[in-house]
Amino acid sequence: MTPLLLDRLLQIADLFQKDMTRAFDGTGLTPARVHLLWVLQHAGPSTQQALAQLLEVSPRNITGLVDALEATGHVRRAPHPTDRRAVLVQLTADATETMTRMQQEHDELNATLVAAVAPADLAAVERGIIAIATHLQSLVTDAAAQADTVRALP
Repeated sequence: MTPLLLDRLLQIADLFQKDMTRAFDGTGLTPARVHLLWVLQHAGPSTQQALAQLLEVSPRNITGLVDALEATGHVRRAPHPTDRRAVLVQLTADATETMTRMQQEHDELNATLVAAVAPADLAAVERGIIAIATHLQSLVTDAAAQADTVRALP
């Protein structure tokens, strides 16, 4: 039986997960912690509230992630320059180096994967992946909204 497209997508997701696990073995970094570092790398110093929104998690989850990353020297909390009640979470110099290296590896892997596709097929592959990701996001969003509605019923 020929594998379905969904089977291939699940295989790709599993391979990415295994590669991340291998890459971060022994570092104390988890996918959630790396995601927070990635967001900080691209968004710059941010409040925990902003990070919770960007990562779509609860403030409690952000507190735990920031605490763990602060304990391992990846981030530091600093006073907000204009809001005395807020603090900013920012990457340490070591974490900035790590994230710069990670961005370079990310770009290199992207180039390697793109090179596996025939140039004449690349635009179609990209359109297909975007269409699948967009549709899956809609399905997930709709399912979450429906579940919220069901939970809200008396």
